[in-house]
Parts: sequence; structure tokens; C-alpha cells
Amino acid sequence: MSLRPNDTAPQFTVQAVSNGDIVDLSLSDYKGKYVILFFYPFDFTFVCPTEICAFSDRADEFRSLGCEVIAASCDSVFSHINWINQPRNQGGLGEMKIPIIADTTKKIARDYGVLSQAGDAAYRGLFLIDKEQKIRVVMINDNPIGRSVDESLRLLNALQFTEEYGEVCPANWQKGDATIKPTTKDSKEFFSKRK
Repeated sequence: MSLRPNDTAPQFTVQAVSNGDIVDLSLSDYKGKYVILFFYPFDFTFVCPTEICAFSDRADEFRSLGCEVIAASCDSVFSHINWINQPRNQGGLGEMKIPIIADTTKKIARDYGVLSQAGDAAYRGLFLIDKEQKIRVVMINDNPIGRSVDESLRLLNALQFTEEYGEVCPANWQKGDATIKPTTKDSKEFFSKRK
């Protein structure tokens, strides 16, 4: 299954580790908020802790924009807990400000189209889900390539801007930059300022 922007996000209820505890987590719990759901291949690996820690460390920035961040892999909750309990300077995660899903059946990874061809782990898929639980951004990286938290925040800001103002965001747009009115006539205002 290949998800595209504006598809309804596949629902799930699954165990996760949140604030050091094992909890049941459902995507439907987040309706009315934006969600960054990102998958990673395996616990106790190399690129993965850099991404998970980077997103966790900036979770408050996402929350200030009405967005929750959720990490997911096909490892067990017990593996997640052990990894969280390992210090960061030894490749562990340390304190986490985001929940980490244990997709042990691989159903969520399969539903989101990020299960590897070998079927043993998820690719680095990232999904920006809106308040109505529609997918608005889909990005899938090969496993050796880490993602950018700054880019995820930029995409969230751009989505929220377009929803609020109805204008569109050009390449490399950052919050506060000029946008484009999406009509042939009105877009000329933006393009007339380009060199």
C-alpha cells in the first residue's frame, strides 16, 4: 500500500513507551491535533538514536504548534525501555519526551507502506497528519539517511500557513517569508519581485 497526501491516515491502537511507562496508544487519541509520525528501522542502531533524540529534544516546539510527535519501530516495548534506559553517550536514548510505538506485528509499518522488502523492519518513513487525520506530507528515506527536524518543522509551519491564509508556500519557504496567492493574476505579485 502506498499512501499519498490527502489519504486518511490508517488507524491503530498499539502498545508504546511513554514517559517511561507501557501504555496503549491510538492515533484517534490525537484527533484535533497535528501529528508527526515517524518510523525508524531498529532499536540499538546508529542513525536511529540521532533522529529520535533530535525529535524528542524539540518536542515542545512541535507542541507549541499544536503538533505531537510519535516514533515507531517494529521492536518490542521492552527493547524500547532498555534503549531509553541506556545513556545517550553510550548510544542510548535517555529521557524521552515523545512516545515510541512497538509495532511488533508490523501491521502499522505495512499499512503506512514503509515495511522493508525483507519484511523485518520499517524504512525511515515520516508522515505529517492534520487535525482531521488526513496525511498531508509523506517522506520515506532509505535507512542510511537521517531526517531533518528543521525540515519537519518547516513543513508543519507551511501547512498551517496555507490552511489559515489560503496562500501557497514556494521552495525553501520559512515562516515569515513571502507566499503566493494561488491565482494566475494574483501570483504575479510574488513573481514580479523575483530577479
